Amino acid sequence: GYAAKRMEIGAVIAAAPAQNVRREAPAPGDKIILLGGRTGRDGCGGATGSSKAHTLQSIDTCGAEVQKGNAPEERKLQRLFRNPAASLLIKRCNDFGAGGVSVAIGELADGIAVDLDKVPKKYEGLDGTELAISESQERMAVVVAPGDAEKFIALADQENLEATVVATVQAEPRLTMTWRGETIVDVSRAFLNSNGAPKQAEAHVQAPKAAASAPSLPDFVPGLKQVAGDLNVCSQRGLSERFDSTIGAGTVLMPFGGKYQLTPTQAMVHKISREQGDTDTVSLMAWGYDPYETEASPYRGAYLAVSQSVAKLVAAGADLKDIYLTFQEYFEKPLGKPDRWGKPLAALLGALQAQLDLGCAAIGGKDSMSGTFENLDVPPTLVSFAVTTGKISDVRSPEFKGAGHPVALMTPRINEYGLPEPESLKETFIKVHGLLKSGQALSAWALGSGTAAEGILKMALGNGLGVDFVRNALLPALFGKQPCGFILELADEGALKIPYVHGLGRTTDSGLFTWGIDQAVSLEELKQIYEARLESVYPTKTPGGRAIPVISAKNRPAARPKASIAVPRVLIPVFPGTNCEYDSLRAVERAGLKGEILVLNNLTAQGVADSVERFAKALKNSQIVFIPGGFSGGDEPDGSGKFITAFFRSGAVTEGVHDLMDRRDGLMLGICNGFQALIKLGLVPFGKITAPSAGAPTLTYNTIGRHQSRLVHTRVASGNSPWLMETRVGDVFTVPISHGEGRFLC
Repeated sequence: GYAAKRMEIGAVIAAAPAQNVRREAPAPGDKIILLGGRTGRDGCGGATGSSKAHTLQSIDTCGAEVQKGNAPEERKLQRLFRNPAASLLIKRCNDFGAGGVSVAIGELADGIAVDLDKVPKKYEGLDGTELAISESQERMAVVVAPGDAEKFIALADQENLEATVVATVQAEPRLTMTWRGETIVDVSRAFLNSNGAPKQAEAHVQAPKAAASAPSLPDFVPGLKQVAGDLNVCSQRGLSERFDSTIGAGTVLMPFGGKYQLTPTQAMVHKISREQGDTDTVSLMAWGYDPYETEASPYRGAYLAVSQSVAKLVAAGADLKDIYLTFQEYFEKPLGKPDRWGKPLAALLGALQAQLDLGCAAIGGKDSMSGTFENLDVPPTLVSFAVTTGKISDVRSPEFKGAGHPVALMTPRINEYGLPEPESLKETFIKVHGLLKSGQALSAWALGSGTAAEGILKMALGNGLGVDFVRNALLPALFGKQPCGFILELADEGALKIPYVHGLGRTTDSGLFTWGIDQAVSLEELKQIYEARLESVYPTKTPGGRAIPVISAKNRPAARPKASIAVPRVLIPVFPGTNCEYDSLRAVERAGLKGEILVLNNLTAQGVADSVERFAKALKNSQIVFIPGGFSGGDEPDGSGKFITAFFRSGAVTEGVHDLMDRRDGLMLGICNGFQALIKLGLVPFGKITAPSAGAPTLTYNTIGRHQSRLVHTRVASGNSPWLMETRVGDVFTVPISHGEGRFLC
């Protein structure tokens, strides 16, 4: 199994406006620009390092293979590429991954001449080979016409990015690299395209075994308790909340749904990110993988991984015909043995058959054949990610919506090998989509390779609903595996007449799971079992707790600014590490204000000085300063909050802020690191920039000892701030939080 560490895989889905994309073949004379981070020894051999078997000695010899991420630099690249003035200059583009300069630049055209001396370096002493193969992160290679190079570099500078011409496209189909005046690489494109010597391997694929016979089934109450405490079923909320789920203000389905935030969602659903305005278009993503199934039969496991990933999207409201796939694979080192080679081959055959049966194509993927350490092998692993787009109005969350609704099981026909019959599977997906879209089904849960009992328990937790099961809901239907089946919450009994739909019971507001007149268990008891299993490893609450005092300030007459401005201007500075300026701007514009984003430059001392001057000038024409958040710089005590504070303490900026606050009755607002900066500067609570002191208020680490991302209920204690003048004391708002240091001490 996964004995060395837990398996943790992430996936990213991106979008770009079609009108901002230009695709052209590079022409001789075109310039290749290296954009973003500088090059260092980190990541020399990183790609091969991620795909080779390691030993106990690896920690001593492979340190440089661990790539150093640079999230603030990555954010700057995102900002630049969103600018059509920049993106429409780019004929072709590559990100820097495996192979560094040699691959990222070497793949852009048939003929390329690279000058390695021009590659920006993190430090001196790198030789030509290191410059050519280093996989330092957050760099891009772009091809532009000769006359567009200076224009592109100037646009990059506006986003606080380094950009350097390092190569030229040439007519002769050869890749050449020069270093210190010498040509150290000179190879023909034909040789590179041949992939070197042909390679062969013998693989032995074992025939899929018939599905294992079902184990003996437990009684109703013990079975539910067993399911709730199963390590593969139990709550992972304490782990999930360590990851930010609200950045960008585009989250449609939170990781946990229902008024109690306890029903885990099966699909990521987010609005397509836009710089301005709003959209009802969303991206959806879900995964599928069962290590037990794949270990028993890589073919069957991979087939089910594809089917399960698609099923989860269907349960979220997606249409089968619009779904695509991408795979992530890990397998043991083949060691030249046909049986070991047969496992990845069998998995790929199973995944291919599922694609053919469903009409869903895999358009991407990543393989990391690194699943062996000493004598330890990972089980065969093929994780399928299903992706698509849709409309918010079609999205469905999985928690039960209310009491009195029929609960049903819908399953495709299963063959002797434990796999769904293709036509039956497609028909099931299409019918579930139709039921959700028409409103006949209010929510759905894709069972994958799980049981109906798991699905019903998780659907019930979100809103604290019980289920009264009918006696003919036999135990095999509740506790037996139902590959690619669905639990449906129906609006009424009408849908129970559809083929493959079997009634299991009805939702209730009793908070009980009942079966007949003599078997019952409370949802609260199941919830305690469900949450306790991993509480000692990933805590969801701190021990003891404390009473929250109820504070209510007396209202003062609303303050009025000295000058009346029809449309107040809001200045939004972007510091290194800032990552929510776009959603801050949208919030400002929704409130009827005029926002201006100002990107600050810290690449050089002159860049910082110019930024101070630009900010001070813009501040004179603004009535509000809004410092957006971002903890991609590592958060306090090492993150962007420090840079923000230092910037605001510069003479011209401090003077401008005091003029705004004292003489012009302006306002300031800070989110996340922006709020951290307001506190560190003394603007909260003193209303002016003050010298740091030992007794000053501060934000410090959460007592739970980890990052927290969730929705919290926040009560208004005072409406005397201009920001809260439209609220009343006692109003409660549901607010997204995401912080590692959210504890305010004063």
